[in-house]
Amino acid sequence: MKTWISAIAGTAMLTLGACENLTENQRTVAGVAGGAAAGLLTAEALGADDDWRLISALGGAAAGTVVAQNQNNRVCAYARGDGTYYEAPCP
Repeated sequence: MKTWISAIAGTAMLTLGACENLTENQRTVAGVAGGAAAGLLTAEALGADDDWRLISALGGAAAGTVVAQNQNNRVCAYARGDGTYYEAPCP
């Protein structure tokens, strides 16, 4: 089962690399779907119950949306070390 989950996660990571030529809306949808899948796979791998699977899928979808939007804007968030963040152009 863990090998199967690892294979799906690896395939998802390679597929997300192909999002370079997408429009802003397509990139957001791909981020939501990829993030939700990653959250759900993580919950499944940890043996979480149905409530935690839903929460992790929603959290993953939110994170995927933020990553997709940041890649579109080419702005990254950096930690200052004191719990605050600042935005700057991505390297």
